Amino acid sequence: MSSYKVLDVNDDLPIRTKGAVHSGKVRSVYWLTDEDSARLIAEKGYDVPAGTELAIMVISDRISAFDCIWQGENGLNGVPGKGIALNSVAAHWFKLFDDAGLAGNHIVDIPHPYVWIVRKASTVRVEAIARQYITGSMWRDYAKGIRNFCGIELPEGLQANQKLPELLITPSTKGIITGLDDVPAVDDVNISRKNITDNLSAFNFKSEDDVAKYEQLLAQGFALISDELAKLDQIFVDTKFEFGYVEDTDGQEKLIYIDEVGTPDSSRIWDGPAYRDGKIIENSKEGFRQLLINNVPDSDVLLNKDRMGEREELAKNYQLPVDVMMAVSDTYVGIASKIVGQELVIPTDPRSEVITILDAQYGLIENH
Repeated sequence: MSSYKVLDVNDDLPIRTKGAVHSGKVRSVYWLTDEDSARLIAEKGYDVPAGTELAIMVISDRISAFDCIWQGENGLNGVPGKGIALNSVAAHWFKLFDDAGLAGNHIVDIPHPYVWIVRKASTVRVEAIARQYITGSMWRDYAKGIRNFCGIELPEGLQANQKLPELLITPSTKGIITGLDDVPAVDDVNISRKNITDNLSAFNFKSEDDVAKYEQLLAQGFALISDELAKLDQIFVDTKFEFGYVEDTDGQEKLIYIDEVGTPDSSRIWDGPAYRDGKIIENSKEGFRQLLINNVPDSDVLLNKDRMGEREELAKNYQLPVDVMMAVSDTYVGIASKIVGQELVIPTDPRSEVITILDAQYGLIENH
């Protein structure tokens, strides 16, 4: 039995909100009342315009893969320390982006390792994906003879897991975008740069210049993280960033980084020594995906999108052994500790800590 209480349910905290809690696969977002937003901006001196809407974003320890949430035995329905690992890694990179003069991000405060206070952004509907190595789904397609990826032609003769001649930007849709002739109305479908520039408003871009701007910010962010990981002898393989628009204190609209960057959930990170030795050791969620593929009764259920119903059923009923969940915890906490340069302390009861801090220091807890 694990001694940890994981934060597996994070959308039922007694936070005073405006409207319903928005719960994603891993994070839940609590939009604050206008009064609380205004009060915190004034009290804490946040560098945002006075009328900005703020939200409390609480990360969980849930683990999702293949579009499903997975459970552990003995009620360990999450990976101890996973939430804290993701948040601390993303916040670390965001700080380095700020130091390097790249775009800002949506975080205005970090009350607790599981919690961000974020500002509302108008989200760009593109998953900005950058790849430095050919692996995963891209390699599987390449091996089948596909050479055109998101409008980019790849050369013949590439080998699995090799470094690509240059950084590839292979965007996909964020959410389902309807009414475009050349973009299927499904979530997370590959698109070309031309798809975006031909339909700027559908993807919520303000101008063609901003498409070039997101690509520049993606490449610069990728290079910065890649260089930092190289110092730890880790390889930054590929990643996904997201972007949105916010208003500056002087009323200017600007593109910023949102969601998370460079985490083991949104990126592949390989161990350098193993790679030079011809082996792949994943220091990211990819290792968990492989583990599922190797452990479930029929791996085609995970890989075949036409079997989504069966996959959801499998995820609901399949329980991973506690030692597997703890091994995944070691991967997340291990790589995060390396990146931030200190051992992460995993709270034994994150839920009660979060409630206490948001009550005492932010006055956001409903008093029942």
